[in-house]
Amino acid sequence: MTDHPNQARNGAFVLVGLGAALAIAVFFSPFASSDPDGLDRVSQDLGFDNQAQTDTPAKKLPFYGIFEEYALRGVPEAVATPLAGLIGTLAAFGLAWGAGKLLVKGSSNKAVDPDFPDRHSH
Repeated sequence: MTDHPNQARNGAFVLVGLGAALAIAVFFSPFASSDPDGLDRVSQDLGFDNQAQTDTPAKKLPFYGIFEEYALRGVPEAVATPLAGLIGTLAAFGLAWGAGKLLVKGSSNKAVDPDFPDRHSH
C-alpha cells in the first residue's frame, strides 16, 4: 500500500478511466459508421476526392504496414478494428502518461524526500 492516499485514489481513477476507454475502443468500434469521415465526406461533396495523391507521406511511416484505415492488416476482419482500437488507445495513453511524467518531472520524488519541506504542515 502507499503512504499517500491521494496517490492510491489517483491510480484507481486512472485505471478505471483506462479500463473504460479500452472497453469503448474494443466493444464499440465494430459499430462505427462505415460512412466516410469528415474530411473524406467534404472532399466527396466538393468533388475533389479523385485528386488525392496515391503516394502520400503517410505511406512511408513505419507503422503504415501495420494499420490500414481503422483496422490492423493481416488480421481477421472481425477482430481487426477492435484490435486497432485497443492498440490506439494504449498508444494514446502511453504518450499522455509519458508526457505527464516528463512535464511533472521530479514531483513524485519531492513528495517522499524527507529533506523536502512539507508544504501541508504549515
